[in-house]
Amino acid sequence: MPRAAAASIHARVEGAEPSTWEDPSLVQIWGPRFSVFVVPGCDLAVFTLGTMPDDAKGRKRAEDLAARLGALLGGTRMTYAEAGRALGVNPNSLRYAAATGTVLIRWDGARSSTVWTGPAPEVDPRDARLELARRYLHIYGPATPGSFGRWAGLGLRHAVAAFDSLRGSLTPVRTPVGEASILTRDEAIFRAAPRPAAPARLLPSGDAYLLLQGIDRELLVPDAERRGALWTPRVWPGGLLVEGEIAGTWRRADTAMTVQPWRQLSHTERDAVAAEVESLPIPGISGRIVLRWDDGS
Repeated sequence: MPRAAAASIHARVEGAEPSTWEDPSLVQIWGPRFSVFVVPGCDLAVFTLGTMPDDAKGRKRAEDLAARLGALLGGTRMTYAEAGRALGVNPNSLRYAAATGTVLIRWDGARSSTVWTGPAPEVDPRDARLELARRYLHIYGPATPGSFGRWAGLGLRHAVAAFDSLRGSLTPVRTPVGEASILTRDEAIFRAAPRPAAPARLLPSGDAYLLLQGIDRELLVPDAERRGALWTPRVWPGGLLVEGEIAGTWRRADTAMTVQPWRQLSHTERDAVAAEVESLPIPGISGRIVLRWDDGS
């Protein structure tokens, strides 16, 4: 969603502003697991066609729904709730059409998101699936077919097939939570000495860094109680990074930011967090963000 996208970009790109997520080079889509993604426009096919169902029934549903939506809109834009009513379907079902790569959205809330259609990407869905798996391995590796399948919203069989097709470009590795794979071309990155980490970063709920699945979460947060605080059963908080390590959570309500550290932070670390809060570009927010510490101090 826009505010989360702005925060995620800010954590990685110097000089990001509240409107950066609206850069013409970026698009919003219903991507893996039918969730809202902000991705580079040049990667549209990877994050849409890469999730195209492999079975004939699933492909037909996606393609037929996309065709009906395109005919309804005729080059115009409409809220997806209005489009669903006009087509006589549950608006949420329009997400199935996104796998064709022809559906773009502007997410303004669950009921007011705008939807429109464009030309289909000239990419084979199988090639898009393999590139999606490569992207996953590059960002989340070491990884397994199971973790990729859960992240992408694919069945295990299809995830295994993708990894099998990439077998010649994968290197098996052993992790504290079991056997996995990395892209062979990424081996040098894993072996390289870590670069200096930023003093503090505020990763929003749903940030790519936090989207680990199942047992893989133990690699990021070994303590089970802490994992429960970050990946809650309901709405996730954001993750607080201090010197490259998850050190707490944060939530924001309008201009009030509450940070809950998991350990005693030094004065320097608290100052770094405060500076990050002050610089956070949040669309639609006017005025200074007030930082509140929830650490018993």
